[in-house]
Amino acid sequence: MQEVLTKSLRTVLRDENLEITGAGRTDTGVHARVMVAHFDAEINFISFADLVGKLNSFLPNDIAVHKIVEVKSNAHARFDAISRRYEYRITLEKNVFSTEFSARIFNPLDFDLMNKASEVLKEFHDFTSFSKLHTDTKTNNCIITRAEWTKRNDEWIFTIEADRFLRNMVRAIVGTLLEVGRGKINLDDFRKIIETKDRCKAGTSAPAQGLFLVNVEYPKEIFVI
Repeated sequence: MQEVLTKSLRTVLRDENLEITGAGRTDTGVHARVMVAHFDAEINFISFADLVGKLNSFLPNDIAVHKIVEVKSNAHARFDAISRRYEYRITLEKNVFSTEFSARIFNPLDFDLMNKASEVLKEFHDFTSFSKLHTDTKTNNCIITRAEWTKRNDEWIFTIEADRFLRNMVRAIVGTLLEVGRGKINLDDFRKIIETKDRCKAGTSAPAQGLFLVNVEYPKEIFVI
């Protein structure tokens, strides 16, 4: 997505050196209902709305720009973010319209128990057990403020919000919560998995197609009003 968006911006703004920086990166197959990026450029359009319209005319059907706003010169799409929210969608029934946007689960699940396990996440800060191995992050600490399963039509949605996320973290958490829901591990087991700080102890990562980045929050101070 970043490469395509960069190419389109360079074309519209006639700036071959323009670069964009995204709020983060997602694994192949993961969706972003919302993604934020910043770039530095001289804007010659009458309004940002005109620029949005022109840019969308160059972008493919699976990428859309919703809004462009001015921020302070030192604002950073990744490092200034104060929270991110993801949703993971699963379905227990075959639905041909959601194959690419949710994970089909064939076993009955105990969602009450999965929600109790989700609450356990808030007790911890170090999520090494749910992190992709051999990354270049300086710390595996995250502050999770929301983690819950809710039903929406024929899908179950896992919503998780934190100040930051590790590579593969949400999919690893979901995969382990599914093991709780299947009765393969209990709440004490789930807590111990986090305490061991060992990725090998956690469950298999849930499939990519069920994961959506749905929101990124920033402090008001970075915006030019």
